[in-house]
Amino acid sequence: MLSFIHGGDSRHTTQALPSRFHAQPPGSMTNTSHPNITVHVSSQCKSPEEREKLLANQRFGSVFSDHMVTIRWVDGAWQQGELSAYGPLTLSPATSTLHYGQAIFEGLKAYRHSDGKIVTFRPEMNARRFAASARRLAMPELPEERFIEAIDALVQQDRAWVPSAPGTSLYLRPLMFAAEASLGVKPANEYIMVLFASPVGAYFASGSAPVKLWVTDEHVRAAPHGTGAAKCAGNYAASLLAQAEAKEKGCDQVLYLDAIQRKYVEELGGMNFFAVLRAGQSARLVTPDLKSGTLLAGVTRDSILRLAKDLGYSVEERPISLDELRSAYADGSLQEAFACGTAAVITAIGSITGKFGAIKLNEKQSGPITDALYQELYGIQAGTKPDRYNWLRRIC
Repeated sequence: MLSFIHGGDSRHTTQALPSRFHAQPPGSMTNTSHPNITVHVSSQCKSPEEREKLLANQRFGSVFSDHMVTIRWVDGAWQQGELSAYGPLTLSPATSTLHYGQAIFEGLKAYRHSDGKIVTFRPEMNARRFAASARRLAMPELPEERFIEAIDALVQQDRAWVPSAPGTSLYLRPLMFAAEASLGVKPANEYIMVLFASPVGAYFASGSAPVKLWVTDEHVRAAPHGTGAAKCAGNYAASLLAQAEAKEKGCDQVLYLDAIQRKYVEELGGMNFFAVLRAGQSARLVTPDLKSGTLLAGVTRDSILRLAKDLGYSVEERPISLDELRSAYADGSLQEAFACGTAAVITAIGSITGKFGAIKLNEKQSGPITDALYQELYGIQAGTKPDRYNWLRRIC
């Protein structure tokens, strides 16, 4: 049994609602633009002053907007969704996701442009990856149109939470988990998709300063034919011990090697990896390919590959070994490297350290190619560069 404690509709609770969720406007609404979502507006929305106070000096992902969207899958079908006050969930101890880990998620952002327009960036790619992750974990696939409808509805309702300062955005977190209360080891017969939002600034505490990577030879992120290409909770749980190891070594993130030969660079705990190799005036961007099925197909990664080609850089998707990186560093051809993902966009890599020694790159600032790619990609997202790829979806 799973019940929600949030504003709007007491039919979905099994206990008294906290007082902060009472006094909802009578009745409910179905926005004609979002026919599959019933709206229950919270009576406890934060005032502009309260929002400003919450956003001051916050950690990434620690403050949340006023509402969330929930959609249930029961009896073999997705039900009418609900937009209601952000609040906790109540779970049975027997809820199967707590035992067997059927849980996936996504991450994307909404941006406020200088003219006041609010857009999301390539949400259809997140919708498709969400479905692919669900398929890998034997979960029902949320149709792309339902995924995007939920995003649109929440951003429209909580548009006041979309910040406008440079480098800020509204981070959107869709997730789905098995909600059946059963200890049987099998795919569940009930699932919940939840969407909520968090206004954010820089992902790393160091801001735009290059990050330090630790190459682990103790831990593996994912193995071929496993769940590495799915954005599932278990992959991130498995990364936490290695991340703690990196912190002990004075680094910000882990750089993983392949599970079989332990020689090829794969990805960070939550970001894709790029090396910039120079030969004279030309530059090549090299990133691990996706053929092994152990890497996440990043939306930011895909966008960078497209941008890099159009900016005149050659691009190679292929295996790249740690030995190749070390040799390129020794002969001077490796001058930049960066990581990319939705949360951090593009982050320069300042150093790569492991038991082999250290590769020291631009430790104080981004290299010129890393910076050019960031300026182009973030410029499109923020509306300061033309959207020539039609990557932006206007919300309001």
